[in-house]
Amino acid sequence: MRKVNVEEKFAQFEETWSPRIVAELNGQHVKVARLQGEFVWHAHEHEDELFWVVRGRLTLRFRDGEQTLGPGELIVVPRGVEHLPVCEEETWVVLFEPASTVNTGTAGGERTVTDLPRL
Repeated sequence: MRKVNVEEKFAQFEETWSPRIVAELNGQHVKVARLQGEFVWHAHEHEDELFWVVRGRLTLRFRDGEQTLGPGELIVVPRGVEHLPVCEEETWVVLFEPASTVNTGTAGGERTVTDLPRL
């Protein structure tokens, strides 16, 4: 067992859209990610995805609307729901998702990360 200081983990990298694993539990990864700009429209066929904003603002666009989250707020995107993360300013998020989750879901493409670093 070890405690995790989220602020310290964010200080260890500067890349955006490149999640880092900071903990694991019950087949789930707890990841930290710096986000800025627009990602890609995607869905996760078999996995729900939790976004928890630590710093900044995250807008999740859906085909039928959008939700904007600030620090201390979280949302769970259910499996199969297409979404587009957008951050006008650098935003720090903690992600909880099954270890099998690929960041770009069914969209694939150049932003797909398959070998996530561990901090």
